[in-house]
Amino acid sequence: MSLTVDSHTATASGDAWVSPELAARVCAAWAASGEFGEHVVYERDGRWVFAAGVAVRIVLTKDDVVVTEGSHRVSAPWRGDPSEALAAALASLATPDWRVYGWVGFDFCAPHHDLADRVSDGAVLAHLMVPVFEAVIDATGIDTAGADVATAARLRELADSVGALPQATPIEVGADTDGYRTRVARAVDEIDQGKYQKVILSRRVDVPFAVDIPATYALGRAGNNPARSYLLRLGSMSAAGFSPELVVATDTDGHVITEPLAGTRAFGRSAELDAAARADLRADVKEIAEHAMSVQACFEEIASVSLPGTTVVSEFMVVRERGSVQHLASTVRGELSPEAGPWRALAVLFPSITASGIPKTQALDAIYRLEPEGRGLYSGAVITASSAGDLEATLTLRSIFAVDGRAWLRAGAGIVGQSNPDREFEETCEKLASVAPFVVRSEDADRRDDAERDGAAREDAERENAERSRAR
Repeated sequence: MSLTVDSHTATASGDAWVSPELAARVCAAWAASGEFGEHVVYERDGRWVFAAGVAVRIVLTKDDVVVTEGSHRVSAPWRGDPSEALAAALASLATPDWRVYGWVGFDFCAPHHDLADRVSDGAVLAHLMVPVFEAVIDATGIDTAGADVATAARLRELADSVGALPQATPIEVGADTDGYRTRVARAVDEIDQGKYQKVILSRRVDVPFAVDIPATYALGRAGNNPARSYLLRLGSMSAAGFSPELVVATDTDGHVITEPLAGTRAFGRSAELDAAARADLRADVKEIAEHAMSVQACFEEIASVSLPGTTVVSEFMVVRERGSVQHLASTVRGELSPEAGPWRALAVLFPSITASGIPKTQALDAIYRLEPEGRGLYSGAVITASSAGDLEATLTLRSIFAVDGRAWLRAGAGIVGQSNPDREFEETCEKLASVAPFVVRSEDADRRDDAERDGAAREDAERENAERSRAR
């Protein structure tokens, strides 16, 4: 069963083109309905997948991997490489043909780099699911063939009644509340001491109200031009993001690819200012050196999982515009070695060089030491993979995260020996501007605030009446 959606009226029609804004609004409406359970929305190359319901769940913690298929639950300890633990769990599934969606948190890197002691007990390193169904939106419209008849009808009904874009409650990001500049200065000092060459330090901005994550996704996608986007609710984690960058991808023909971004300037202010920032970015010695350093490290990582002589830099230091910023960007690819496979490629490339640093192990150690709280899903990846051998991990930047009603944003900058703390802080503000203006307050939060205001007004009135009675 399939239908198409008109890009202007959002009703079922014969129009065979769906705008990105509308596709995001439809996916957000499906997610917000709460009718289809846990879900992952994944956009790439003009195609949105709404994967919903949990047929199989795989949760990897610091110590155990738990596989749940229906009522059957198996928990097993693991040690060593977390990617091998995930690959073994997937190989054990009763269904030989599968596609998984989910997320891999920043801490997924720790065991691979002998930093497992930095991870708190019980922390979730990865959470994947095989969905009950997938609905797809692309240039031909909406395809609900993966759902049963009743579910497909409800998906169609929600798509045909999708509403207007919501109003945002923008988040202020200009305060240095956690000593970011001081931490940058410390990292520069450690670089000068030769402890590492580059580290990406991030800062967290807490959102002071409950957030409507699907609505934020719909509004934010209208204001961004990401390489990939995602919206998910899986386990206790909810997130929406507009990723500028690929961590790693493999395909069924044996190719492996990564797309490092390093070097940043603001974008979207005006044609004149954007052109000046672009020229400055291309001429900045610090940004060029940082980018070249990142590409070299990515080349070495791709080469380590590729057949000899197949690794190439197919695109070098072009400028890509991503939401509120523009980046220097390159592409590195190779022919994946059969002995490595997609999950080994993930282990080697994760976390992205551009979200960790160089050398990676020493940079990761610095991140665990210098950042005041754990990263969670920030700078991890949203994952989709199949039993056929394709895998894609998109970097979780330019995102909003929520757990148990608490929401936050996060952004970082690449620190090298030439870094200036004020400029690096400014860069985090530029990156946060891809999400901060689009945050949508949840109606539940508004209702709570209205109730609190009503309660406060009643208390004030009662105090005034009591005072008047005493005066009489």
